[in-house]
Amino acid sequence: MRRKFYCKNSVAFVFLVVFFCCMSVLIISMLKVPDVDTGNGAMSIYDDTPLKSSGNDKSVGTFGNMMIDMLPEDLAFTVFVPSETAFERDLRLSANDSLVEEKINDTYVVISRVLGFSAIPRGLGTATVPISGEEVSYDSLSGFELFVSKYAGGVLVVNGVKSESVDIKRGKLVVHVMDGVIMDAEFEQSIQPDFDDDD
Repeated sequence: MRRKFYCKNSVAFVFLVVFFCCMSVLIISMLKVPDVDTGNGAMSIYDDTPLKSSGNDKSVGTFGNMMIDMLPEDLAFTVFVPSETAFERDLRLSANDSLVEEKINDTYVVISRVLGFSAIPRGLGTATVPISGEEVSYDSLSGFELFVSKYAGGVLVVNGVKSESVDIKRGKLVVHVMDGVIMDAEFEQSIQPDFDDDD
């Protein structure tokens, strides 16, 4: 009889311990835990304070703003946005032509494809990239591998494309304006015949 009573109490004890542990995890996860300041000036992906940028939102351009608007501002993403010059030079997209109604859908298709190649699902400011020229790799939204390195003056190089402006902050998004379009060889070939037809 005493052994039966002991078994019931130990089952109840284990149940209470598991219950209180689950409740503690639930309560802690519901509370916003403040970020720890490391003191080294590194950017936290949860920090809502704007970073100093070497450009303003106008430097992102029309197509860059369209790319950024496709992502939620409340999630941490890094976008390597081509400059307006790069869009025109490499993709033959002009801000004036994109306003023509029949070209709007084509423009969105191209921009969303470029976004898939040039966005990574995490905040990546220049402070978090080693300055030694050592490459770090990340997978973009489309699975395309991006090799990121940083050189003197905070210039980022992604797959051979240099940055023009870095650390532009929009919500939790980090935007770097690039002097070129980051894309895979297949996409580059698919847009090449369109260039030849225009010439």
